[in-house]
Amino acid sequence: MTTFEDSLTETGKPELDFLGPADADTVAALVMDLAAQLHVERQRRMALETVLTRTGVVDRAAIEGLADDARFLAKARAALDTSLRRSLRIMTEAGDRTGPLRAEAPAVE
Repeated sequence: MTTFEDSLTETGKPELDFLGPADADTVAALVMDLAAQLHVERQRRMALETVLTRTGVVDRAAIEGLADDARFLAKARAALDTSLRRSLRIMTEAGDRTGPLRAEAPAVE
């Protein structure tokens, strides 16, 4: 079993050091943003499922059956990848923390 001390390099730092002290606020902001997005998405999904089942457009079994549908799962995974890439830009972008990310900034000509 590897201990924490075993993972330290010659400089005394862990071999895999992903976050520096300044990054803790960025990670906390990212986690809170993801939690807010998750809440909104969950609430919207529940509302949509409720409307569809109450109006008889679809039954609950059809919704739950999508859990095994390969095409649906591939589309869902692609949407997740896109969402994560967008969210993780917070960790890779530099510059003014209060300004827009590069992709969201207005073009300057």
